[in-house]
Amino acid sequence: MAPEQHSGDELGRFLRARRTQTSPQSAGLTPGPGVRRTPGLRREELATLSGVSIDYYTRLERGKETRPSPAVVDALARALQLDDAEHQHLRDLAVRAARYLPHSAPAPSRTVRPHLTLLLETVRPNPAYVVSRSMDVLAHNPGGLALYPGIEDWPATQRNLGRYLFLHPAARDLFPDWDNQIRHCVSRLRALAGTDPDAPDLTQLVGELLLKSPAFAKLWDRYDVTGRKVTTKTFQHPQVGKITLTFQGMALEGTPGQRLGVYTAQPGTPDHDAMLLLDLTAPQTTDHRPSLPNSSTG
Repeated sequence: MAPEQHSGDELGRFLRARRTQTSPQSAGLTPGPGVRRTPGLRREELATLSGVSIDYYTRLERGKETRPSPAVVDALARALQLDDAEHQHLRDLAVRAARYLPHSAPAPSRTVRPHLTLLLETVRPNPAYVVSRSMDVLAHNPGGLALYPGIEDWPATQRNLGRYLFLHPAARDLFPDWDNQIRHCVSRLRALAGTDPDAPDLTQLVGELLLKSPAFAKLWDRYDVTGRKVTTKTFQHPQVGKITLTFQGMALEGTPGQRLGVYTAQPGTPDHDAMLLLDLTAPQTTDHRPSLPNSSTG
């Protein structure tokens, strides 16, 4: 498949997924009598709501039209009632569809700079790690790895938070809100893969999860995308019991999409005490950089 066709197809997939999940009632339409064979909006209904012809919209959804104007993109977003993150994703897909990309970029380097590993030590006892754009664990302090029980048993280059959520047997017991955790994980990967679908670090991970996890495959087909938000996460941890921590993710300047994740708890609370215990009982090593330079996920 040619790159420009692939780009148009990705735009079409997103439009189709959002269309089938938008009810006529929520779009201000009154469904006619009889059983609707199409879930959500019909193509002609979305075209009318967006002010474009049914032929033009059909070409968009089928990947045959790859240069929608900003006005058309915004009109589609309004008709589909996209939130800010989804609207921006649609814009990104449209820009990519209009661009010819002859070659996919290589997987980004997994090398973590020494000052970042020093930073991980500095924030102890707070669990912290550096992850790649596809959620590979590239570096961590003791608590940052111990927070995910069992992940340390995997080879260093297999340690990926998405892989852990879907494939590690401990994940369902660790997260009381596992369903919410996996939805957020897939949405993040979907948003990234949508604008760079041929990236080798993403395609290998996504391909593995589609093959091995029906839950992942079902969520992947929905094509939900969300923005990153500061969240509070609760863990039912086998070593320290129930612990609720606030999570903050931060983009690291000057890196190929790497992010720093840090968990915190208010001093003097049971959660902070549990966090201290986790740091004290976690295996203490001198090198928390498990990944090899330029190694792809998997």
